Amino acid sequence: MVPEEKDILVTKASMPSYEEFIEEIRPIWDTAWMTNMGDFHDRLKEQLERYLKVPNLLLFVNGHMALEMALQAMNLTGEVITTPFSFASTTHAIMRNGLTPVFCDIREEDYTLDADRIEEKITDKTTAILPVHVYGNVCQMEKIEAIARKHHLKVIYDAAHAFGVEVDGRGIGTFGDASMFSFHATKVFNTIEGGAVSFTDPSLEVLLNYLKNFGITGKESVEYIGGNAKMNEFQAAMGICNLRHVTDNIEKRRLVSERYKERLSGIPGIRLNGGQKGVKPNYAYFPVAFEGYSLTRNEVYELLASHHIFARKYFYPLITEFDCYKDRFSGQALPVAKKAADCVLTLPLYADLSLLEVDRICDIILERV
Repeated sequence: MVPEEKDILVTKASMPSYEEFIEEIRPIWDTAWMTNMGDFHDRLKEQLERYLKVPNLLLFVNGHMALEMALQAMNLTGEVITTPFSFASTTHAIMRNGLTPVFCDIREEDYTLDADRIEEKITDKTTAILPVHVYGNVCQMEKIEAIARKHHLKVIYDAAHAFGVEVDGRGIGTFGDASMFSFHATKVFNTIEGGAVSFTDPSLEVLLNYLKNFGITGKESVEYIGGNAKMNEFQAAMGICNLRHVTDNIEKRRLVSERYKERLSGIPGIRLNGGQKGVKPNYAYFPVAFEGYSLTRNEVYELLASHHIFARKYFYPLITEFDCYKDRFSGQALPVAKKAADCVLTLPLYADLSLLEVDRICDIILERV
């Protein structure tokens, strides 16, 4: 009788021990202060500013609202140049601010926005560029920001995948005008749900704090059309616990990534994500491009699923092909992004994934070599 195979999901949330979290949240029962920027919120904010090496950071209920309100605070109009190869949130945040996304193709080697294609997308309506650090791969920030200065544009980075990433010792959140981080349960660092915005202009702090609290500016004053995007105390407490362990968890992710590379490097038809010079990575994802392999990406996906291993077509389809956008935007001029959407599969990766499980995944893929 063949033993039942254990399910392996594409990701698994990192959590502190039950006892550690319960001990952390115990003071909430003494104060009954559960939201509206309490002690846990403020402590986490200060700790993250130090860890991420950013001068200004505000916490939000989730990464999407953080990005949406960062765009709102910039008071943008017209068009925003961005990538079609991202999670839905990136474009939704643009659209929900009444702005028009203009899609630019990506680089094959790291899946980030192709800076050499940006200027051809700029019009007199362009007010910002919104690149994404895909899978934790760092964008061509020097080129992007030079273009932005030349054309007087804002740069807001979607850094949802880039928690803790550094470039030559500099925190990723110090580049551009602002960066959004996601602290969703599936990320390298989580607050159950949650997010943050780091920013270079300290004057944005007051406005962003108003926007995330309904635009309320006083007991009887509401000056802005804001929303409810505050991080609560239980989220912040989870973040405080998880931050204690994040360095160890990233190291565990590194070991998993290195085993994948050891097993899958040099295989014809399989292309792995390369490293970047001067970048301290966070090992957030392990994307694999199946290009001319004996199986297509979709066939590999189905093969793994038949063994209870659940990888992810991340990102598929392109944003331009979403039902809500396909009649508004065309993906015809985005061949590199289209190819990536059709051939990239992200393999399971999380801190508690064992090397034996990595070997099991690789053995199944390599059966067809």
